[in-house]
Amino acid sequence: MAEELDALTVFTQSLVQTKSMTGSEQEVAKVISREMARLGFDHVFTDEFGNLIGMIDGKTAGQTILLDGHTDTVEANPLDWTYDPWKGVIQQGRLYGRGAADMKGSLAAMIYAAGNLNREQLRGRVVVSASVSEEHVEGGALKSVIELVKPDYVVIGESTELNLARGGRGRAEIQVTTLGQSAHSSSPQAGRCAVTDMIRVIQAVARQKLPSDKVLGPSSIVLTDIISEPYPGHSVIPYRCSVTFDQRLLTHDTRTSVLDAIRNLPGLDDIQFEVQLSTQEDVTCTGKTLTGEKFFPAWLFEETHPFVQAANTGLIRAGFSPDIRAYRFCTNAAYSAGVLGIPTVGFGIGREEDAHIVDESISIEELHKAVPGFEAIIQSVCS
Repeated sequence: MAEELDALTVFTQSLVQTKSMTGSEQEVAKVISREMARLGFDHVFTDEFGNLIGMIDGKTAGQTILLDGHTDTVEANPLDWTYDPWKGVIQQGRLYGRGAADMKGSLAAMIYAAGNLNREQLRGRVVVSASVSEEHVEGGALKSVIELVKPDYVVIGESTELNLARGGRGRAEIQVTTLGQSAHSSSPQAGRCAVTDMIRVIQAVARQKLPSDKVLGPSSIVLTDIISEPYPGHSVIPYRCSVTFDQRLLTHDTRTSVLDAIRNLPGLDDIQFEVQLSTQEDVTCTGKTLTGEKFFPAWLFEETHPFVQAANTGLIRAGFSPDIRAYRFCTNAAYSAGVLGIPTVGFGIGREEDAHIVDESISIEELHKAVPGFEAIIQSVCS
């Protein structure tokens, strides 16, 4: 047992030491592929987008459970860190490095949990996907995995502090453009400043009273970028201004409702402006492109849902005392649960706040505990 836990730690450390920013996940996929083969996975292959998929087949036929962990990370500036983000330093029981919490630790634990399974007692198929491009397009690449393996259940390994998530907020990127009229900056009255109009739009958006859900928490909307044209503006007032808002969604939110909420804001009747969803065109590590609107729906299953109950019971039997909660951030479950309605839960290492931060880290003890947790969730539906 101690040898296996040591091997898990070394494997997780190797994942952190392998840079894998979005669009550059090939090398970390090679590390994972070798470990899946060593652990005895029955099938290990890569799809057209670069998702690495490992399968464990049970002795008898049954249902398929998919455990998903994304391999891509955001950037890190070593000058900001106490420890080099790419060295995988272990200090005082914690593993430091970019991607440790988001989410290479949970992915490693998933792989070891699947590798530990007793095939004689396993009914159905267990699939672990090391997916790509999640940081840019939640669920975009997972769509390919789901089409290939057709899971009956999905487990997302994003951080839950080893608790159980039964839902998660969604996300929309909304682009608003104000249309003014160009004029010489010495005679601004001859035109209309698109930036001045945009200030009013931004203020109106900020005044909105957004709803809240007792499980998912509050909806929110924040400004993430702004640009005006022409730029630079040499002696001319801007005739166009565009901003992007990031809105966190609840289950009742639709493409139409989030756009109409901004279009119909009071006090803006004299302003000419357009509202639309941003579009994505993300090139994956294989050169294939993920396209579509940046609308990733929220999802929520009842606490009494059979899969939520089965996973919770399995964790309790394995010695856990899970709180049943929901993600505040958006995950690949926006597709599995939000779009397709596949029964989905979340279980993972660390806190949501550990993602993307300076000195990102995970507890080695929690890493080791996660393995029997994932095993318990698998066995709750496939034993």
